[in-house]
Amino acid sequence: MTFREALNIPAGVTAVTGSGGKTTLLITLGRELAASGRSVLLCSTTKIYPFPNVPLAASKAELDRLRQKHLLLCAGTPLPESGKLTAPALPMAELAERFDYVLVEADGARGLPLKAHAPWEPAVPPEAARVICVVGASGFGRPAGQAVHRPELWRPADTSPGGVAEMLALESGWDVIYVNQCDGSEEYEQARRLAAALEGRPVLAGSLRKGEIRCL
Repeated sequence: MTFREALNIPAGVTAVTGSGGKTTLLITLGRELAASGRSVLLCSTTKIYPFPNVPLAASKAELDRLRQKHLLLCAGTPLPESGKLTAPALPMAELAERFDYVLVEADGARGLPLKAHAPWEPAVPPEAARVICVVGASGFGRPAGQAVHRPELWRPADTSPGGVAEMLALESGWDVIYVNQCDGSEEYEQARRLAAALEGRPVLAGSLRKGEIRCL
């Protein structure tokens, strides 16, 4: 099963939030969708680094020129001081008219496996038909100060699978969870415990590094 099939990616805008593998999931989905002959745009409503080996459109003119030649593109406004990109020059609704799929990274986590969202996060565009929240299994059981971006906003008592599920339920705003970094049976068991605590809400698990995704 491919990631796009397992996560049921619809045409139009899909937002990816959370922590522990958002950017890797974006490029994985982008390549799968482009391989099927569909046009795909990768972008962000916050800040991301450009994707290696993916053509970058920094303006409307570049976007219209490059999309005639490439099925997979990245769009954003460069920030010279950091090397990152901010939101594209065109509104999200116009991007969705130009591409079959628009995949949006909608928050940042500074490379940490877990995330607590500030009131203004995640920056999910209103055009998003589906929101995927990524959770990094490497954060389970670790001190919040080491594993969580914005640990001061982490409300549960710990980062156990039950605690992570509690935080996900409190924040809501997502359609499906993907627990990444499941590199062995222990991580899969923790993902199953998280899924059980969410009482039937859709949770998948696997490893982007290994190209694995499973329904729980």
